[in-house]
Amino acid sequence: MKKIWLLALALLCATAHAQSTSDEIAKYREMLADANPADLWEARGEALWKEKRGPKAASLERCDLGLGPGVVKGAYVRLPRYFADVNKVQDVEQRLITCMTTQQGFSLAQATKQPFGAGEKKRSDMEALVAYIAGESRGMKIQPGVTHAKEIESYEVGKKIFFFHGGPYDFSCATCHSASNKRIRLQDLPNLTETAEAQKIYAAWPAYRVSQGEVRTMQHRLYDCFRQQRFPEPVYGSDAITALTMYLAKQAAGGDFNAPGMKR
Repeated sequence: MKKIWLLALALLCATAHAQSTSDEIAKYREMLADANPADLWEARGEALWKEKRGPKAASLERCDLGLGPGVVKGAYVRLPRYFADVNKVQDVEQRLITCMTTQQGFSLAQATKQPFGAGEKKRSDMEALVAYIAGESRGMKIQPGVTHAKEIESYEVGKKIFFFHGGPYDFSCATCHSASNKRIRLQDLPNLTETAEAQKIYAAWPAYRVSQGEVRTMQHRLYDCFRQQRFPEPVYGSDAITALTMYLAKQAAGGDFNAPGMKR
């Protein structure tokens, strides 16, 4: 009986410690919220949006993100969505690649050369552009396109990917993100099958990652999830990542967008 009581006490202390840690992390993020370094990425992204670049010496100011050529405000929360000119569903990064290749004249290799930043010498234009576009939807409702047949198909594919088990450890996205009150070390694991949790998490991406000193996009976040599952590395800008993003965006629909956020 004594051993049972000692075990119960240990579990109680561990739970209290975990809760305390979560509270402290939340306080830390709150203190830094008014000085989010992502602001620097947003400013650089706006400059890149307006700068004439590439073989065609053109800016991105005629790029159609779904609300008309050059309209940035409110565009991010409506993505992913179907684009008739390419006859497919695209997320923000895929759409930027399309505009960079068709309007600015960059090759696909040039447009995707440095999708993820790695310090001052390897800054990512894509992450800066996404930060700018996302920031222009701050405070708006998340409402991805889910009416066109290809949008519905993308959502269904994303849902299958979320629940698909595979890899050497038989993991899926749902392994970590389909139950409440789970954690790995100091990291809370949101239940992305629950609307409130999905809204909270999706609304904060893209985000500045303190541990990496970079703004990371949803493409990078999902790429990292595949890596941790020991799945094959997804190709940057792949339709699979867009489909998974579509599923998550639909799960978060109706939530208030508040990105770029800040993460550990």
